Amino acid sequence: MRVYNFSAGPATLPLPVLDEAQRQLVEHGASGMSVMEMSHRSPAYDEIHSQALASLRRLLGVPEGYHVLLLQGGASLQFSMAPMNLMHPNGRADYVVTGSWSKKALKEAQRVGEARVAASTAEEGFARLPTADELDFDPDADFVHLTSNNTITGTQWHELPETGGVPLVVDASSDVLCRPVDVSRYGLIYAGAQKNLGPAGVTVVVVREDLAERAPDTLPTMLQYRVHAAKDSLYNTPPTWAIYVLGLCCRWLEGQGGTEVVGEANQRKAEALYDAIDGSGGFYRGTVVPADRSWMNVPFRLPEEALEQRFLAEAAEAGLVNLKGHRSVGGIRASIYNAMPAEGVVALIQFMQEFQRTA
Repeated sequence: MRVYNFSAGPATLPLPVLDEAQRQLVEHGASGMSVMEMSHRSPAYDEIHSQALASLRRLLGVPEGYHVLLLQGGASLQFSMAPMNLMHPNGRADYVVTGSWSKKALKEAQRVGEARVAASTAEEGFARLPTADELDFDPDADFVHLTSNNTITGTQWHELPETGGVPLVVDASSDVLCRPVDVSRYGLIYAGAQKNLGPAGVTVVVVREDLAERAPDTLPTMLQYRVHAAKDSLYNTPPTWAIYVLGLCCRWLEGQGGTEVVGEANQRKAEALYDAIDGSGGFYRGTVVPADRSWMNVPFRLPEEALEQRFLAEAAEAGLVNLKGHRSVGGIRASIYNAMPAEGVVALIQFMQEFQRTA
């Protein structure tokens, strides 16, 4: 029996995508083999690869002057690759620290050059995002880095900050394609696929062409954006199956009407769940300032930890799984990415109401 999977990642995938992948698992089309067996230099795989890239470009609305890359290593490798490629010799970068992942990104950047904290809400447990007047950007920085959605604490930037012309680098791993974005406002976007794009194993990078050329020649070849761009993300053997499924997810998303339609659906799902939390009379308590609440990751607490443990156990019995909050913060967390159907959120809300009634 299929369950409603509220995992923060690897996360739920659209059922039509899984069905199609299952049908094509042993033999893709008329190729006589699985995608996992294909040469990445073959015409059969080239079609899969190029279609995935084209679909990503359409969904994101990527303008001319940007590369779209399919890499490996997850967002964690991008914590290093971004400053290695974009930071000039003796350069510096600004980091907005709003959670665990931006803290890790900052730490890796400090191995490369001068990276400083332009704003942080750590003292408040990352329960909100910095306000505009708290952002202290260096106009001479090589770039500004932020995390658009924080999976652990459940905050999300609903409006990008103004950086005064300094390129904006964004880790969008957990909210990429959840709504329309203006790519021209970014210098670089990176996202591990396993939350909102597809299975683990492939990382999407969208980088402005001029920024991709900044890397010093001394940087190892595999770490240079311009090398992967010149080779169409085929410099080395790519994660072919993960890219195939990513392409299926993109095709599914286009079939739903694209990011505008899906964005409206995501907002409705999130608002319904937050309304249930806020309307519980304090039995359920949201942990994030309402203005900064994420559409993708909804954390909340119950009156006591013992009740939370019972909640998790009974929810799992009801087919609502992976609701445990991150080990660093505890509590409950419902991740409701693009592929989480509205019916899953309704089922969770109904369970929450019944659990409160009988607690």
